[in-house]
Amino acid sequence: MMKALRSILLGACASLVSLSAVHAAGSEDDNLPPYKMIRSLQHVQDSVVHGDFSSADMQQFMLGAIEKRLMTADRSVFADPRNVDAALIYAMSGGNPKTLAYLASRDIDGNFDNRVTDALSHYLNGKGGLIVETLSKMIDEYKNAPIGPYLYLVYGNAVAQQDPGKAVKAYDWARLVAPGTNIEEAALRRSLMLTTRAGNVDQALAYSLSYTRRFMTSPYAGQFADIFVELAVANYGDAKRQKVEEILSFMDKPRQREIFLRIARNAAIAGLKPLTKLASERAAALSAAADMEPNALATFYSGLVNVPSTGILEAVKDIEAIPDAELSSRDLSLREAAQAVAREVLRAPVADVQPRADSSAQASADILASQTPSPEALSGSGSSDSPFAAPATPSASEAVTSEPEKPTPADLDPALATFLTSGKSKLGEIDALLREDM
Repeated sequence: MMKALRSILLGACASLVSLSAVHAAGSEDDNLPPYKMIRSLQHVQDSVVHGDFSSADMQQFMLGAIEKRLMTADRSVFADPRNVDAALIYAMSGGNPKTLAYLASRDIDGNFDNRVTDALSHYLNGKGGLIVETLSKMIDEYKNAPIGPYLYLVYGNAVAQQDPGKAVKAYDWARLVAPGTNIEEAALRRSLMLTTRAGNVDQALAYSLSYTRRFMTSPYAGQFADIFVELAVANYGDAKRQKVEEILSFMDKPRQREIFLRIARNAAIAGLKPLTKLASERAAALSAAADMEPNALATFYSGLVNVPSTGILEAVKDIEAIPDAELSSRDLSLREAAQAVAREVLRAPVADVQPRADSSAQASADILASQTPSPEALSGSGSSDSPFAAPATPSASEAVTSEPEKPTPADLDPALATFLTSGKSKLGEIDALLREDM
């Protein structure tokens, strides 16, 4: 009860501050200092990553109001270093890059640091690799400045491909000096991704725990979930299971269930039968009897991993018994792939089939390629009403994207029988053909 009351009070306070920001930004007083407007923008952006999705529209309004103020400000306004910082923070917070370029071009008084404005100009125009050396030489000068955490986040993004270790250190400093902000949220997500891909499991788990305790209501939590599932599937053994369970304990039941469904799906594709079973059972245990779709998915993933086993007929019957309405387009494609493999496994090899110029392996890859969903579609693997889904409205291009075509039995090449009944693991065929789906 106290926790709920606290959330209500925090939401009310956020709304009051947001209303104040609107009044200040829309005031007829065009002499409002930019640094005061930036404080309102920062509050709004921090509110978004703490779950106040209503602040998203406010953010766009504030960015527009600040741009107008900066573009019409007299040069003397920037004699105050706080307003210079405000212009730089605006540019690094989603503002128009042309605004900063305009201010820098008018700076005949030397109020702006050319090294910073030039570096940001390159970065904001997609040339982050060009600023690594420049920023590395001067970034420590701004370590404790208001723009410090923003610069460290930018530097981390710019150096991430060249030196992930340096990027993580930059993110760590940004988090240290800007706790509880959108800066920390972004730094945690990116640190988790880099350490997971680098195989630094303990460090990645520590970042996961920090994110889960602070930002599970962020609209970007879906990106966190994608990486965390990758980390969990690779390390859900006896040594790390307790830590993974601890991280999950900070999530509410719907989010825990969604994580286990994603783990089950990825584990099934990878052929990890024990983990698929465990994750499916955990997802089912977190679902009420009325939760038809999550329960159907748990059954589906559990049955999918049995397709290449001795119980193939029973497994196929189980997954075919699940109504299409309970499965997403991604999982319908996955079921179709499992059915195709099952048909070929049960078909007797055709001895007189001659290999064609295009190999059977390539033919099977072509079949499954049409089933592989786009990267955008993978962000919500699991139930269609995922609690990790961002509240944003799909763009027009996303709305008109057609469903991937599914193969019919007539599409299957007879040579697949020889290919699929070779000495390779049959579940390995699913894994290889659907590798891009993970």
